[in-house]
Amino acid sequence: MTLAWRHLLRALYLETSTPRTPKACPSPKVGAFWTSVTKLGLHTKPSMPPCDFTPERYQSLAYNRVLEIHKQHLSPVLTAYFSEPLLLHQGHMEWLFDYEGNRYLDFFSGIVTVSVGHCHPKVNAVAQKQLGRLWHTSAVFFHPPIHEYAEKLSALLPEPVIFLMNSGSEANDLAMLMARAHSNNTDIISFRGAYHGCSPYTLGLTNVGFYKMELPSGMGCQSTMCPDVFCGPWGGSHCRDSPVQTIRKCSCAPDCCQAKDQYIEQFKDTLNTSVASIAGFFAEPIQGVNGVVQYPKGFLKEAFELVRERGGVCIADEVQTGFGRLGSHFWGFQTHGVLPDIVTMAKGIGNGFPMAAVVTTPEIAKSLAKRLLHFNTFGGNPMACAVGSSVLEVIKEENLQENSQEVGTYMLLKFAKLRDEFEIVGDVRGKGLMIGIEMVKDKTSRQPLPREEVNQIHQDCKRMGLLIGRGGTFSQTFRIAPSMCITKPEVDFAVEVFRSAVIQHMESQDK
Repeated sequence: MTLAWRHLLRALYLETSTPRTPKACPSPKVGAFWTSVTKLGLHTKPSMPPCDFTPERYQSLAYNRVLEIHKQHLSPVLTAYFSEPLLLHQGHMEWLFDYEGNRYLDFFSGIVTVSVGHCHPKVNAVAQKQLGRLWHTSAVFFHPPIHEYAEKLSALLPEPVIFLMNSGSEANDLAMLMARAHSNNTDIISFRGAYHGCSPYTLGLTNVGFYKMELPSGMGCQSTMCPDVFCGPWGGSHCRDSPVQTIRKCSCAPDCCQAKDQYIEQFKDTLNTSVASIAGFFAEPIQGVNGVVQYPKGFLKEAFELVRERGGVCIADEVQTGFGRLGSHFWGFQTHGVLPDIVTMAKGIGNGFPMAAVVTTPEIAKSLAKRLLHFNTFGGNPMACAVGSSVLEVIKEENLQENSQEVGTYMLLKFAKLRDEFEIVGDVRGKGLMIGIEMVKDKTSRQPLPREEVNQIHQDCKRMGLLIGRGGTFSQTFRIAPSMCITKPEVDFAVEVFRSAVIQHMESQDK
């Protein structure tokens, strides 16, 4: 471990927690067009926390016309949540408003993307200022925002070389190319259940069934068993780096994990039987799309060593876990005590603005440069870099990493009480503000709750004003990843809504 890396660990690990102090929010100003979703439905709804923001009146397309245009002219792939898709109009920090003025607490943040809050005032002001100065130049000319951003980001990683991109898929595409260029090898390993993008190249890394194609894509990619300590063949009561452990029992001593050892044997088997020459190993520090799956402590460290022994490089996909979301550390890979050779990042990097990056060592960057004149028209444009700099500043100024640790732990423990209360809540897991709640038929079988039943709970949460995500092979896991500005009173509301939705579901099943 280099001196720079030891310094980074000390600088970014949180010794103490100083949570974000909730600002005093007066009661919302209610216009004739504004209707609180808490007034809808037959059951008494949890009381929604106040919000000091009034949305503009919606004056665009009628809802039915939106549905018609979508059906006629947009992608036929069904991606929208709910039988009646939500038509959103405006956002403010942790809140979203639909076309009718109904207010929702956003606990999925645009698929783990809005890191510091919708339309954050400082980020908005920086974007508007840059919009009036310079939008675009491409990489053939220099402009200050890209150098200002590179200086800020490089301070958070040891001796990095930064390639700026526009999306997570694009970043992982480049990381695959880097791994092969540097190692002179071809095969790349990723976990089953991994999501690393939906481009023709990264589809080989992505191992979630409904993202796979019958046509050839992503050649040279191999999958290996995901070390899932809740649903997998091995798991116990001390495996995870989380305030909440699985309900499974084990006889492991505190400094030993039999589940980790078993999963490492499976990883070795993949290396010995399915890989001719390894170029690299991709891993999300916590799997996102697969339902916030955490690995046993120590697994990634041993896996990285095995890959490097065979000449491969190790890539951490921080698209969902980076920028302080996990609370205890700024980067997800730090929670595993490892230093990757390549780090990819997107989503929260720009708070919703299209931006991504690949960060690597000087040696790997030179290996790529010898083989390819890499160029990206929009990567590192003035707008993206200005926004990216302001996001880093807000995370630091508003103590959002600390808030993720404090409020995230508070929320995990609250949801864990629901797991103890309800048989169908099989697992609660995660770290900081990245949480998964896996729904099961029963805790003994751990079989997924049928999709239509999970859909009903999801719908009821929305009806009561809470937006959460979905994940897992069978869409059985609720994904919770709010903006890092969230407060404890809002967590209390979310937990109460989720509990009410589960109770309503169980009542409906008893009829």
